[in-house]
Amino acid sequence: MKILFSPSESKSLENSCKSIKLDTFLFDNLTNKREYALKQYQNFIDNATKDKLKKLFGIKNEKLLETLDGINVFTDHTQKAVLRYNGVGYEYLSYSSLSQKEQYFLDNNMIIFSNLFGPILAKNCIPYYKLKQGEKIGTFSFENFYKKEFSSSLDKYLENELVIDLRAAFYEKFYLPDIKYYTFKFLKNSKVVSHWAKAYRGKIARELAIYQPQDEKELMDIEFQNLKIKEIKEIKNKKELIFEIE
Repeated sequence: MKILFSPSESKSLENSCKSIKLDTFLFDNLTNKREYALKQYQNFIDNATKDKLKKLFGIKNEKLLETLDGINVFTDHTQKAVLRYNGVGYEYLSYSSLSQKEQYFLDNNMIIFSNLFGPILAKNCIPYYKLKQGEKIGTFSFENFYKKEFSSSLDKYLENELVIDLRAAFYEKFYLPDIKYYTFKFLKNSKVVSHWAKAYRGKIARELAIYQPQDEKELMDIEFQNLKIKEIKEIKNKKELIFEIE
């Protein structure tokens, strides 16, 4: 099983690893492509005006800008991606409270679609950074770049796997599976949940780490807490599991 997951805007400032080693990332054969994208980002930071940096980072705070202005993604110390991101989804995933076996499973089977680094494993160590979702550098679009350069490798990597896509819809711009995969939709009183969707994606990811299903039957046998299956929709190669929040 492989879990596709979104990053979060909120990030921890803690570091436990030395500078980034791109050749240890998922798809080491595409290291030069990832490095190219990072150079676009770093060169922009090194030369942009304050106003342009605020736009790239999606911030207004001057003090935060001072911190971010000194970022160097190639030399700064790093943290495991699943610990770097600490938004709502990661809060409910609660990685640190999982067993070593469950953490190991996520480390090697959760693919996080970083706005800057593209598809990476949960265990890949990344530096602190800021990049507003969907922001371009000139005409360079990170999501378009990673979709073009990494989609074929992702399809091969995920082939014959149980693929659970827990990403927000935006990240389909980075990669849309060309193989069979499963998504989750959450309803409350028959209405689609938006605000709490991140929390439930985190909860689902946590239970997947605990139960580690290997096929559809094992997936459907999981009794997800406070969720009741309401409907299953099949659209081409996507199977959408629709749950009512109890």
